[in-house]
Amino acid sequence: MRLSHRPRLFLATLAVAAFSLAGCSKPPAEEDPAAVAARALALAPKDARLSELYQHSCRACHGVTGSGAPLAGDRAAWAPRRAKGEAQLLKSVVEGYRGMPAGGQCFACGPEDYKALVRFMSAPPKDAK
Repeated sequence: MRLSHRPRLFLATLAVAAFSLAGCSKPPAEEDPAAVAARALALAPKDARLSELYQHSCRACHGVTGSGAPLAGDRAAWAPRRAKGEAQLLKSVVEGYRGMPAGGQCFACGPEDYKALVRFMSAPPKDAK
């Protein structure tokens, strides 16, 4: 089946418009790596129990640069991970992923603790622009 000239012209116009609009949206500006690192080192959950779990298990990798782990509050590092969904993030925590040991070596963590800690670490910081 062959399209007449008008529908093809309409489709071509739509395609050009879509590509033009896609170019208009700017990705968020990347933050200064030093600021991200300083913030990650200072972050801790507000809940006392979660904060203790975070300090003893997560912070050693997610609070300092050079470990290969995404820093807590680093929106750019967590964005592709968050895009995979919370279920996949939790699976990676429980089973381990690349250099991360299973359970993140949090032997006192249960499923709800893992969920809360992942949400804490992957949440964009409220003070970041």
